[in-house]
Amino acid sequence: MARHKTSRQAGRRSPWAAAALIGIGLLLTGGIYAGASAAMASTSDTQISSALSVEDGKKLFQANCATCHGLDLQGTESGPSLYGVGELAVEFQVATGRMPLQMQGPQAPQKPVQFTEDQIKAMAAYVQSMAPGPTYPSDETIDGEGDVARGAELFRINCAMCHNVAAAGGALTEGKYAPGLQNTSALHMYAAMVTGPQNMPVFNDMNLTTEDKRDIISALLFLQQNESPGGFSLGSLGPVSEGLFIWIFGIGSLIALTVWITAKSN
Repeated sequence: MARHKTSRQAGRRSPWAAAALIGIGLLLTGGIYAGASAAMASTSDTQISSALSVEDGKKLFQANCATCHGLDLQGTESGPSLYGVGELAVEFQVATGRMPLQMQGPQAPQKPVQFTEDQIKAMAAYVQSMAPGPTYPSDETIDGEGDVARGAELFRINCAMCHNVAAAGGALTEGKYAPGLQNTSALHMYAAMVTGPQNMPVFNDMNLTTEDKRDIISALLFLQQNESPGGFSLGSLGPVSEGLFIWIFGIGSLIALTVWITAKSN
């Protein structure tokens, strides 16, 4: 009788066993559901991305750009023709928020982007299909692995007169300006050199070869990634800001010291 009772006690399950089994089951079910949901979302995103075709780009262009540039890209009184600008120029202008233009002015300012990356690429592909022009560079051209020293020299010779030797930007005539390049992507650096937006000239391969452009981009990316080695940049405006700093704080300190000495002597 005692042996039978002992065997029953040994075979009895712990009261926590059922709770543990239920917990494991819930964890497995939740993990499977989460994995399936992520897979479905990934598939959905891929379908959305691939669904934006040239035809979709045409519809987006007609709804947002044709008022100024014309239904057939021929241009109007409010905007230039897009014949020959290519997809690279469209990507640059729209991805930096310069287009669509809010109002007429000396130049189109950079502002928040109004379209998704897929929509921008679809519109660019449509323009390229209608009016071929400059296209995207190779990955090597914008990889930032070029000759930084040579690129800095090329930048000083060809670009610094407008963009400042430290790429901080600068004022031009009639309310125009060269933007700072501290946050510009490598793709948009290349696009600006190839397409010549706003007041910038076009640097074709006769002016700057692809290797030259790669070196310039590498030098600019180096500036973005490294702080000023000389201490405070003071806006990277050169002797203007440095002289102002000396005038205000240097001479100001001398005047304050003179007043203090005079007060002590009296």
